[in-house]
Formats: sequence, C-alpha cells, structure tokens
Amino acid sequence: MSDSDISLPASPYAAVLAPLDARLADLVALYEDLHRHPELGFQETRTAAEAARRLTALGYDVTTGIGGTGVTGVLRNGPGPVVLLRADMDALPVTERSGLAYASTVPGRMHACGHDVHVTCLLGAADLLATGRDRWSGTLVVLFQPAEETGHGARAMLDDGLYRKGLVPTPDVVLGQHVAPFGAGLIAYCPGPCMAASDSLEITFHGTGGHGSRPETTVDPILMAAAFVQRVQSVVSREVAPKDQAVVTVGAFHAGETSNVIPDRAVVRLSVRSFDETVRTAVLAAIDRIARAEAAASGAPREPEIEAQESFPVTVNEPGTLREVNEAFAQLLGPQQLFAYEPVAGSEDVGLLATAADAPLYYWWLGGWDPEEFHTAFAAGRLADLPSNHSPRFVPVVRPTLTTGVKALTVAALDRLAAGGRADG
Repeated sequence: MSDSDISLPASPYAAVLAPLDARLADLVALYEDLHRHPELGFQETRTAAEAARRLTALGYDVTTGIGGTGVTGVLRNGPGPVVLLRADMDALPVTERSGLAYASTVPGRMHACGHDVHVTCLLGAADLLATGRDRWSGTLVVLFQPAEETGHGARAMLDDGLYRKGLVPTPDVVLGQHVAPFGAGLIAYCPGPCMAASDSLEITFHGTGGHGSRPETTVDPILMAAAFVQRVQSVVSREVAPKDQAVVTVGAFHAGETSNVIPDRAVVRLSVRSFDETVRTAVLAAIDRIARAEAAASGAPREPEIEAQESFPVTVNEPGTLREVNEAFAQLLGPQQLFAYEPVAGSEDVGLLATAADAPLYYWWLGGWDPEEFHTAFAAGRLADLPSNHSPRFVPVVRPTLTTGVKALTVAALDRLAAGGRADG
C-alpha cells in the first residue's frame, strides 16, 4: 500500500506536516528495528536509549531513567500551554507468528500491542514539532513510558517525581493514541469513560492443615476459599446498580498437593473491571469484606492476605478537549475518517498522568489494519477473524499507520498549543 492510498486533504497545519514525507523512510526503519527488538516492562533500555538519542539531536531537554526506564523530552518555545504527548514502550511475553521479515528476534517476546507504533509515531511528531517550532508557542513534553502492560509504568514515573520534582513542567493537557485493528487512516473516539478500570487481586486464605481422615482437627482453607468464590459472585448482581457496569472474574484457585491432606492455605486470584470510580471502590471493598468474613466464619487462625497485583484506573476522555481536537482531526483527515466508538473493557494507565496534573486527557484509537482487508472483513461480518491486540499475528500495516499516527499527534499538539500563539501555515 502506498501513501497515496490515504492522501490527506489540505489543512492549516500543512507547513508543520510538510517534512513528514521526507522523514517517512527513516521512521519505517525505526519501527521495524523496534519491532525486531521487543523489551518487556521496565526492561526497555534499548528503546529508551534510542528515544533519548533522537530527542537530544532535536534539541529537547532530555531526562532518562524516570521510574526505571522512562524518558522525557521538553521543548520550551515561549509563553503558552504545556502539552504532554505520551507513548508506551513495553512489549509482551508473546511468541510472534507473523512470518514477517522484521519479526521479533527475541524468543517469547513480541510487540503484540503496537507500542512500537506508539514510540515511532511520537518520535516522528517530536521531530515535526521541533522543526516547525516557529509555528507554535508554548512548551511541549514528549514522554516515553515503561511498563504499561502491567499497569505500573505511569505510577513509577510519577512516584519518581515526574511532576513533583519538576522533571517536566506540569501539563495543561495530556494526549495520546493506541493502535487498534481497524482500517489505517481512521481515528476512533469515545468521550467520557472510554477504557475500564482493572484491578487484579491475589487472596491467600490461611487454615490449619492435617490428615484428610481427621478434618475435625483442621481449619480447611479450600472450603473457606470455595465459599468466598461462590459468595463473591453476588457482588455485581446485588451490590452494583443495574445501570452501572462491573465484572468480577475468579481466574485461578490453587491449594493442596494430594488427595488425603488438607493444606494450610489456599490462594485465589481474581480480576475486577469497572467504568466508574465509585463502583470500583465499592466492588473492591465488598471483595475485601467477603474474604475477611468467610475467613472469620471458618475460624481461620489469621486473616486472609489481600494483595493488589495490578491496578489500572478508568481512562476518561474530557469531552471538550475531545471535541476541539476532533475538529482539527476532521480538517486533517476529513470528517469521514473519524467515528465514535463504545467504551472498551481493556485498560490503560495513561489517565494517571492526567489525573496527577489535574489536566484533561484525550486518548484516541488509531487504525492500523490494511484498509482493504478491514473493509472486506467488515462487509462479510468477519471482523473477529482479524488479529487484534495481544495476538501473535497482530502487526499493523506500516506506512499508512505511521503516516496517520504521526500527523494525528502533531496536529493534536498544535491545536492545544494554538492559544500560545501558533501561526497557521
């Protein structure tokens, strides 16, 4: 597919976007290199070094090692708003089955969620915005985040003093995008809550072990945990209003080694998804209450241990920011290339970067699949057959995806920097 397949209408941002055609071959090479060398969360040293190298060459003030492997670049360009653009860097423990020439060279590791696209697009936008700095005024922050997949990366950067220590100026708006399995050249949006909160818990129930022939001398943690598993299913049906949404899933139950020994512990792992912070808090509190109550009812020798393993907040797009940036996207791509999308049960930690700054967030979905293949599958009612994020065959079509992704980030930033004195070109 050639770039002409997604030719873009003229826009007031044309002067800043003009160098992209000359940069695209380099960005494609960068993307393929990142795809060949995926790195798991908090191990993204190679990716981070490349981001830092390129940002330094562009004149950004660069800070590395934030929250482990996080990288930021700051470009101060006169008075005006502070705009933060974010990309995540980490890959997944997935064995790639794409068959591509630039497939992962690391066994059991793959960029199966498109974070290599995110990094490449942000570096492309950072280049265009630095080159076109005579067209805008304000401060641009570009942030490369580790460990999104585990939900720990944004929190690690914040805990390391991202805003508190002034490693970057506190943003007035946070912007980002995520590649998705629909046609390249399309942008999907969802105002308000757009991605679910997700919490993973591990609960260890403690009992008193013994021989299976003498259960009266034991406190059976399997029975205790089984009662919890049954009871916790009532949380959504009886403690969450029908108009709200939540899911509680018990995904693992581990206890004992043999048939005639009652163990001294049982471990349950479960996940919670929700779209409202009040609902999320209530569901987590109910799980805690039920676990402790079942342990007490069983005469457990000690209270259960309840450990949060992963935690993602609800991702909430600020409707006003979304509407105004979408107007810029419509100028860039044509209004037919934008479409509303329903909230998804997947989760993200980008919202923490906005919440910590008390800033609005707009996080949109970037089409990454071959448009012809997408539309053929859509017409046949077979979209589910297309590989999606986290699939070992999920590899976006490169040039159209990068072209739209770089332009979208650039134009979104310019739109927010406009109040700082950007001149249209």
